[in-house]
Amino acid sequence: MALHRTPGNQMDFNRESKEGKPSTDERLDSGVDSLKEEDYRAVAEEICRLQLECEPKPQKVFNCGDVETQEWKSQVTEDGDTLLHLAIIHEAKDYIKTMIQLSKNTDFLDVQNDQRQTPLHLAVITNQSDVCQRLLADGCDPTLVDDSGNMPVHIACRHGNLPCFSVLTQFCRHEHLQTMMAACNYQGQNCLHLASIHGFLSMVESLVDLGADINAKEQRNGRGGLHLAVDQQNLPLVKLLLKKGADPNLLTFGGHTPFHLTYGRNNDDIKGELFSLTRPDLRELPDSESDESEEEEDSESDDEVPYDDIQWNGH
Repeated sequence: MALHRTPGNQMDFNRESKEGKPSTDERLDSGVDSLKEEDYRAVAEEICRLQLECEPKPQKVFNCGDVETQEWKSQVTEDGDTLLHLAIIHEAKDYIKTMIQLSKNTDFLDVQNDQRQTPLHLAVITNQSDVCQRLLADGCDPTLVDDSGNMPVHIACRHGNLPCFSVLTQFCRHEHLQTMMAACNYQGQNCLHLASIHGFLSMVESLVDLGADINAKEQRNGRGGLHLAVDQQNLPLVKLLLKKGADPNLLTFGGHTPFHLTYGRNNDDIKGELFSLTRPDLRELPDSESDESEEEEDSESDDEVPYDDIQWNGH
């Protein structure tokens, strides 16, 4: 079964492009293809039956201590999806609401499938901001990571999903927000890096306003958001980051400033934005490569053989 998006969903697409092209890097159908149509109907009927069995009586509100309730919580597919995962995948709103209410402030809301996706991950992937809000209100943990090291907020930033991003950052606890702003995924990128790479300007601005470190370095090459904006040749993002306080003299692990990344590029406007802000001693490219080439030339012109213990035919 395919996942569908409603045309009214608000997304933060790159202002430089005319249309958004969501990434398909991570699996978006966790458990969907593992269920045939008849299997899905059976699951839906089971959820309905259990919902009726758990219907609260006038004097007892949501009594979840019976065997039937615990039984449906323990049911999983071959992909590790619970019935809540499946209900979110299929956007079965009534079932989602009931199961979350019956699982308030319990570990069931944080169960991870075989890809370590929680129900909150899937709510973001399927762009259901209302489900995100309900999960957060009833006690889920937004800082759990999937098998790529992504929290739900990383996924929202990667796809420019403004509705889910807003809910995640507004309805989480303060300590969770701090963790979400600083955490890097297994690619070494935090939320600001992801939003910068994909050119989501409004999201970058929101992240900085929420406390994200504008000069944080991604963990592979040590590039900051400004380096990434230059890499993408995104002039509006370069201007925004500089306005928000990005350091134009920030060095990567290889000793490169954002201005160094303008060499060999055609966008003179970006070079002009950075030239006056970059320290004069940091405008020229590091000369380590030229030094190495000079050393190689010197060694080639040297008459002395670098090794004196080589033997050939006994001599």
